[in-house]
Amino acid sequence: MAVKAGRDTAKALWIVGRNQVDLRVEALPPPGPGYVVVAAAFGAISRGTEALVAAGAVPRSEWERMRAPFQEGAFPFPVKYGYAAVGRIVAGDAARDGECVFCLHPHQDRFVVPGEAAVPVPPGVPEARAVLAANMETALNVVWDAGILPGDKVAVIGGGVVGLLVAYLAGAIPGTETTVVDVNADRAAAAARLGIGFAAPDDAPADCDVVVHASASEAGLGSAIAAAGFEARVVEASWYGERAPAVPLGGAFHSRRLSLVGSQVGSVPAGRAGRWTNRRRLETALRLLADPRLDALFSGETGFAELAGRYVDILLDPATLCHRVRYD
Repeated sequence: MAVKAGRDTAKALWIVGRNQVDLRVEALPPPGPGYVVVAAAFGAISRGTEALVAAGAVPRSEWERMRAPFQEGAFPFPVKYGYAAVGRIVAGDAARDGECVFCLHPHQDRFVVPGEAAVPVPPGVPEARAVLAANMETALNVVWDAGILPGDKVAVIGGGVVGLLVAYLAGAIPGTETTVVDVNADRAAAAARLGIGFAAPDDAPADCDVVVHASASEAGLGSAIAAAGFEARVVEASWYGERAPAVPLGGAFHSRRLSLVGSQVGSVPAGRAGRWTNRRRLETALRLLADPRLDALFSGETGFAELAGRYVDILLDPATLCHRVRYD
């Protein structure tokens, strides 16, 4: 039976079929002890992962591992998915009333979560920028997996949101020479605002100490391996869903003694796991968003009421970086 909109309801975006979405009204449970109610102010679309989810391209073997926090439904469809929401606590823990928080939650205007899942947004980080926290957390994990050191020559293949954030963090390490490589020349402007270099694939740097691949394409992976120097590390940060990309391990791959490393945000790297929790990593990612130059990563904004009509087009548009969702 359909739920009527009212005081104790919320609206949420559901993916109901292949590239088909619906804005649904659902009951909002009362907050139990230790829970809070969050009224969303902003959200963000993670284009790469959400496009795979919307296309029904999550492999069956990954259905459990790919569940987002507070996801409802199940892969492939229908599923309520997403993991970037910023808002204010409006009920539950009275001591936190009005607090600005980030939460890994699907696209929804009001939601109830355990208090520990509502992570405070630090002073100096605007609500509208704090939605980048999940992407920054991923980028931070990639940089840890990459082991980038001062003075390293670094190439990041793929200038999407995560790729640009990886380059931003790498470029802040003293002495590094960091270049973003992308087929889309429009990414040069965002790279310049972040203070990092840019190159087209034909002009990609060579003999790099570390290469991060974030384009989710076979050609990009080939460019990443080609850019690596002797005994360099190539970090694969892309996720291909059901696709099985050809990996160019011929040519000079072995003679250059390259290392190919997978990076995924689900786990803190082993060398840090004894000290770092996922919570500490997310809090660090939020603090790293204080730089106003990061606003260069937003390519558009849509009101939540109009999101269902625009969602698929946003996912399919190659010009999309971080598309922000505005809740009224």
